[in-house]
Amino acid sequence: MILYWIKKILKILYYPSIISILFMVDRVSKDIIVNHKADVNGNVEIYINPFINLILVWNKGVGFGLFSFEQSTIYNLITLIIILISLIIIYFIIKTKDYRKYFFLIILGGSIGNLFDRLYYSAVPDFIDFHINDFHWFVFNVADVFITIGVICLIIVEFFFNNKKPNNEKI
Repeated sequence: MILYWIKKILKILYYPSIISILFMVDRVSKDIIVNHKADVNGNVEIYINPFINLILVWNKGVGFGLFSFEQSTIYNLITLIIILISLIIIYFIIKTKDYRKYFFLIILGGSIGNLFDRLYYSAVPDFIDFHINDFHWFVFNVADVFITIGVICLIIVEFFFNNKKPNNEKI
């Protein structure tokens, strides 16, 4: 009987543990950059290699700095939409019975990381600057990486592994 309850408790804690680990990895990476000593102009810029720099940019928009607004009403609306999407992802995690559940968990871990920053800092610290010569991609963070990986994995699964034919279509 005790073993049954231990298994039950471990099963209940398994998925929140995955989300918590992803959240903590994101938090630690952001804390390192946010608390890094800035230069005399208040900028944080760390050279990693010819393709990646770490620079601190405060994002008030959505992923990769898109739709950044200074107006608090729009910012709050975007935050509300992110909360609703996170709740929908939780629903998908509960309803999904296969390996796709892990992709939703990865997305949720990143989403919660960025949502925490939106509520705590009123902006999300982005810091990974990927570039080739003078072409710079959007500055992003570890949570954005988690979200992107989860979404790409879901897309790959849907396109390449779930080739279900409609019931009325003959082979």
